[in-house]
Formats: sequence, C-alpha cells, structure tokens
Amino acid sequence: MKKLLIIGMSLLCTSSIKAESAEKTVRLRIIETSDVHGRFFPYDFIERKPLEGSLARVSTYVNRLRKDYGDNLLLLDNGDILQGQPLNYWSNFVNAGDENIAASVVNYMSYDAQTIGNHDIETGHQVYDKWIKEVKCPMLGANIISKKTGKAYVAPYTMFEREGVRIAVIGMLTPTIPCWLDETIWKGLSFQEMVADASRWVKHVKDSEHADIVIGLFHSGKDGGITLDNGIEENASARVAREVPGFDIIFYGHDHTRNKEWITNEAGEQVLILDPANNATHVSDATIELTVKGGKITNKAIKGELVNISKEAIDEAMMTHFQKEIDSVKQYASRRICHLNHTISTRDGYFGNSAFTDLIHNMMLKISKADISFNAPLSFDSSIKAGNITVADMFNLYKYENKLYVLKMTGREIKNYLEESYSRWINTMQSADDHLLLLKKDNTGSQQRPAFQNFTFNFDSASGIDYEVDVTKPAGQKVRILRLSNGKPFNENKTYKVAMNSYRGSGGGELLTKGAGIANEEIEKRIIFKSSLDLRHYMMEEMERMGHISPSPNCNWKFVPETWTKPAAQRDRKLIFGE
Repeated sequence: MKKLLIIGMSLLCTSSIKAESAEKTVRLRIIETSDVHGRFFPYDFIERKPLEGSLARVSTYVNRLRKDYGDNLLLLDNGDILQGQPLNYWSNFVNAGDENIAASVVNYMSYDAQTIGNHDIETGHQVYDKWIKEVKCPMLGANIISKKTGKAYVAPYTMFEREGVRIAVIGMLTPTIPCWLDETIWKGLSFQEMVADASRWVKHVKDSEHADIVIGLFHSGKDGGITLDNGIEENASARVAREVPGFDIIFYGHDHTRNKEWITNEAGEQVLILDPANNATHVSDATIELTVKGGKITNKAIKGELVNISKEAIDEAMMTHFQKEIDSVKQYASRRICHLNHTISTRDGYFGNSAFTDLIHNMMLKISKADISFNAPLSFDSSIKAGNITVADMFNLYKYENKLYVLKMTGREIKNYLEESYSRWINTMQSADDHLLLLKKDNTGSQQRPAFQNFTFNFDSASGIDYEVDVTKPAGQKVRILRLSNGKPFNENKTYKVAMNSYRGSGGGELLTKGAGIANEEIEKRIIFKSSLDLRHYMMEEMERMGHISPSPNCNWKFVPETWTKPAAQRDRKLIFGE
C-alpha cells in the first residue's frame, strides 16, 4: 500500500513537472480610456444632441472583447473624468450626497485600475476624496505624495496575475499641478518628478513583486508643456519611456493628442506608448502575447492600436441602468438663466474683439471691480444661439470650474503678459499675403489646438485698456497700449488690479511667469481676491438678474496695419472654419 502511495505521488509530481515545463501561450488585452471629461453617455448635455463617442460605446467594445479574453482583459482609465459636462457639475456639487456618477460608471463597467487627472484634482478635496473612496478599482498615483505621511496619497501601483503571469500597473500624474491650481485645492499633497519616481517603482515591482509585464498609466502628455526651473516637466511620458528601462507599454493622456509610437529606451528595448486623446471617441488597445515555458517567459509580442469606437453600438443596458441620472441632469441643464438677443461665437475672438469673449471680460470686471481683465476662449469653436440661455449653455460659455482671482500687476507687467499671449497666437507678417494667425502645417491628432501652433485657451486678450497689436513687429514688440478704456492714461509704472481665472492666476499657461516676469513663488503674494465659488456660478447669478443680454464687442483693441490684417483675417477664417 505504501509502495502504491509512493508510486502515485511520484506520478503526480512527474505530471506537475511536465505541466510546468510544457510550453503555453498567454494572450492579454489591455484597453485604456483617458480624458473622458464626463462623456459617459452618447448625449452632449451642453449642446443637447447625440455624441459620437462616450463610455456607453466603449462598454460595448469591451464587453465584446471580454467574451474572448475573460479576465485576461484589463480595462484602465487615465483620469480627467470629473469635469467637462453639466453631468459632472451636477454630481460633484448639486447632487453631491449620492455616489459620484464618475465612480458609478467606472464601477458599472468593471474597470481594473484608474489614475487621477489634473481636472479631477481641480474639483477640490471634498469631491475627489469622496470619489476615490467610491471607486471600487485601485486608484493609482505613485508621485502624488501625502505631506503628512510622506507616502503615496493613493496606491502607487497595482498587481494582476493572469495564468501565472504577473502584471504591474504603475500610475502617475503630471507634477505641475501647483502651476495651475490654488494650494487650497491640493492642500497636504505634493507632486514629484516622474522619471525618478518611475525608476523607483519599476525596480520595486520587478524585484519585490516579480512582475513579468510592467505597464505605465500616466496622466501626463508625451512631451512639451511647462518645464519648471527644477526640471520638473508637465509632459514626461516619452522621457520615462526612454530613460526608465522596464516598461513594456505606457498608456498616457492629458495632452488630448492621439498618438501611437514605439520608443527605444536606454537598454535598447522597444516601449509602446499610446494616447487615445479625449472625449471617449477612441481607446488605446494593446495585445500582449506571451510564450511561457518552464514557468519563464521565452517570448513576448506586443501590438497596439488606437481604435475609433464612435460607430460602436450603444450599450443599452448601461443606458437603462443610468436613465434616472440622465433624466435628472437633463432637467438641471435645461433651467433658463436669461435671454440672449443674438448668437455669439468664440470664432470671432481669434481675429479681434469678440462679443463672446467680451461678455466674459465684462462679467469678470463687474463681479471683481478690477481695472483690467484677461480672458481667452476656453473652447476652440463654441457658439451660443440667440434665445433662452440655459444652464447647459453656461458650460459652453465657460467650460471649467475656474474661480475668479484679482492680482496686483504693474503696467509694464500687463504689457509683457500680453506680448507673451500674442506671440503664441499671431504670426509676424512680412507681406500682405502672409497668415495673420500662427498656424501649423501638421494637425494630426490634436484635439485642443486645431490649425494653431499653440493651445487656444492661452490666447488671452485684455479688457479695460485700449491697445493695438502690430503684426509686422517681432514677438515681444507687438503690443502698444494706448490708454485705459475709461479715457485715463495708462502708466507702465503704476499698479493695477487685474482680474483673471484661477488657472491663469496660479501660473497656468506661464503668461504670468514667462510673460509678465513674475516668479512662481511671488504669484501668491500678488493675489488680492479669490472667489469662493466658480466663475460660472457668479456669471449665472449676474445674468439671471439681468434677464436679457445683448453682448457686443468692446472694440478696445485691434490688429494693425488693417490694410494687411483685415484681408488676412478673412483668408485665415475661411481656412480654419470654412467661412
């Protein structure tokens, strides 16, 4: 009997050894969404019309793949999910007692991990701390550090094991948050440089977690953007791919630019980087096929694509599940604010004074009692039609939950600020046939700056002063301030009260730093007023009191010489907008 038992155990062990040594193929599928900005359902609550993308279509795509891959499919989200639609504002601030709709959707779709984006942080501790607790999958942010504990505020990484293969997902956030958002919003947190943190955590998951596959999930663009004096970069995903060996795939976002690229790192290895851009019209879709023998990976094949899901069927079960919330937001967004006597558009603001832009300028000046205001189009191409303005329209008028700030600035700083703005916006014309606007030749993938070389949300104009922009002069010498708009002289040595949004007032876009020459650490000392609520809220209150509005251009600035700029403006307008 004992002999039979020994023989049986021997056969069992032999069988196990054979099973371990047998060659097998493991197929993994990784799907990433990024910068969804509230596009959960195929309905635009701002424009009140169907949307091409949305997570309801992503859900159909993912569910179809799950039939083949099962648990071997990982679904990841890369942040900026808490702002963008009236649905978000309603859930963040109006219906805040219930589970955040962003958490409910992520939980419904069974996401496996998620990172935090800068627009998630912008909602404030009360909103994002609650949301983090409500999301059932791991929330990642290796370089978001709690000042109290000195450790990551959320999980730095998470591990998955599929058919014996160990997969690490390391999450990070762009570290230049303090350049855009007031410290009260991220109180108690710090944001570390990405390359060093990535190196640390790759080593950890390789050495301690024995990760076979390492994936980056970064809410940080490919490259470019802000670079601080200490070397901290806004967009560092490509740099991490190059300088930190160990990553197999880096899924990234934040810069709203679709991109698929292979990067060779310092160890000579190929790293796939994927960015699906924004608004859930595309997903990043990666396939990993592994050959495993003797418990070791002998071959690794990685492929990746950006998949357009805009033609996918809508997940009707998901729509039914959230119909109550959808109906509530539609009702909220349809509330009348005031009557608009004629249509206004952001398009006008690129070519001179704009009723759309100047409506916001005038509201900022009225609410803040400042001398001068700075403002830019937050949406590349938005319009509000004549008729009743609703809550939904107000999100078209003012896209984000920025607060209203007033800063002290000298006249010289104001001029230099405008010089920086127009240098990003306006071409230096050398003949009457040149472009007025600073356009780019390649428009591939970018969702935030179609046709323009730079982001349009940094194209600040001013109100409260009369000035000219001479397009024949080089960058830094284009702006000539004539007077204050009330007729009083403008003095470069005098200090003025200047209204702007909190993004700009915290250093966003670097117009205060690179332009006005105010050091980052000096900005906070210049702020003399901060609104307690978002600017859109105050504009809604003011417009409700007015009842009817008929905004018109302030006509306080223009491009010169007009014999060149007017025909050039017509040509560029037709080129960009087809008008």
